[in-house]
Order: sequence, then structure tokens, then C-alpha cells
Amino acid sequence: MSFVLTLIADPARQTLDAALLDAAGAALSEAGANPGSRDWLAEGTALDIALETADPATAEAALRDRLAGAPVDMAIQKPDGRRKKLLLADMDSTIVTSETLDELAAYAGLKEKIAAITARSMNGEIDFATALRERVAMLKGLSADALERTYEGVELTPGARTLVQTMRANGARTALVSGGFTWFTGKVRERCGFHLDRANVLNVEEGVLTGTVAEPILDRDAKLAALNELAADLAIAPEAAVTVGDGANDLAMLKAAGLGVAFRAKPIVAAEARFRVDHTDLTALLYYQGYRKAEMVG
Repeated sequence: MSFVLTLIADPARQTLDAALLDAAGAALSEAGANPGSRDWLAEGTALDIALETADPATAEAALRDRLAGAPVDMAIQKPDGRRKKLLLADMDSTIVTSETLDELAAYAGLKEKIAAITARSMNGEIDFATALRERVAMLKGLSADALERTYEGVELTPGARTLVQTMRANGARTALVSGGFTWFTGKVRERCGFHLDRANVLNVEEGVLTGTVAEPILDRDAKLAALNELAADLAIAPEAAVTVGDGANDLAMLKAAGLGVAFRAKPIVAAEARFRVDHTDLTALLYYQGYRKAEMVG
């Protein structure tokens, strides 16, 4: 069967040079795959290789084993329908580099304690909604001014704005769907150019946090529901969408989308997601869709 293999390197650490490509070709051949024509999406950085194989999973496993240690991301997929019509992205540790709730907790002197709960939740060790309520309750009485101070330190992940702007320019619908808070997602939506954002509402009264979050909580199931709803609005199947996230509450939407990408993800997510980005930035999602560097905007 016909597939396309995409290889992406971090140019600051590795290029797709002849030695690496020779090693990749040998690994594929040994796995029974037949690599064919090459198409550079970005010279030395991103490459599509036509691939004939009856077992893409085995071919990818062999390739990952051969290139272990090299800062190279890869994906094998069918060549048809690569360019997606819908983007759903997680915010914390995906579109932005930090966990905004953990950073907010710093202003209450609770960052380490709350970050430990966050890590357990993102690793799937504890229920997301329960963990969120517990963490928010610990912030009761914190001045709402801390929200603005927290946002001042929020940094976009490299490639985030380019991902959103390029997909928008090519007619895709873009949504920021987060288990975090609308106070942050609204600002990040405007900064990146997402069409819309959805998140949890942090309750504030008389300038202080009440220690509660509005129900129902936007969790793993709500993210999947958002994917299905937005796809239906566009009269497309979820297979025509790309989703990206790093935590356990992203897994359902990652598995349901045609291109569900675990981005620098927690181990449980990286192990279960069909597609991964471990080494490069969010423009990898564009290369996986076959975009050339010259086509990228933003």
C-alpha cells in the first residue's frame, strides 16, 4: 500500500543529511518497506518520502529504533486527505510553554504543591475534574490581580502562531480547547488568531478567587465532544481534523482525529497516540499535513 513518510529535524541540532537518510532507508528496507521519491518541504529540515509497505506500524517502529537518539520527528500516513479542515489545540504545555494554573499558584506560594497534582492528572493517575476542583479550592482568597501577573509571563510555544495562521489562511477552522481557564484562553486565542476558544470558568467575586470553578468542567470527554461538534458544524468527519495536546485528558480527541498529535507529551499519551512530536516545534503539524515552509504564514 502507498504511504508517505515525513521526517522533520530540529535544524539547531540535526539536519536530514545523507548519512541519516541512508540509515533511514536501510531500516525501512530491512522492515520490508520500499522507500521511493523524495520531496523536500524545507531543505535539510523537513522531507516527504513516498513509501510502499504492507505494515506501516512495523516500518515506523524499525525507523524509530534505527534513529533513536537523533532529534528527528516522523509520521507515516496515507497520502490522501493530509491537509485538515479543522484544528483543535490544547493550551497548557502545548500552545503555551507553561501550565498556567501552576504559575498562578505561585502567587499563593503553592506552585510546587499544585504542580505535583497537575502532573498526576496529566499522567492519567487521577481524575482530571477532581484534580481541578482540588487545585482551585487551594487558591480561595487569592487576588484576581494574580491572573494578569500570571499572563504577563505566558510564552507561546515556537510555531504556535504559524500553525494557527497557516491553517486559517488555507480555510481551516481553528479552536483552542483547554481544561484551563477562559481568562487565559481568550487572550491566547487573540494572540495566535484562533477562531474560538473553550475552557473552564474560574469564579471570581469582589476581586478575589472563590476557590471554585463553574460546572460542568471541560475535561477529556468535553474535548472529544467539541471535536465532534465542530466537525459536524463543518460537515466533515473527525478524520478531517488535526488535534494536538500533551496530557491524558487530550487522549480521546487525539485518538478520534485523523491527525492526532501528542506534543512533547506525558509518557502515557506518547505511548497511545498514533502521531507524536518529541523534538521539533508546532510547525511539525504543518509538515505532517504536507505544507511547505514557503507556504507558512504568521
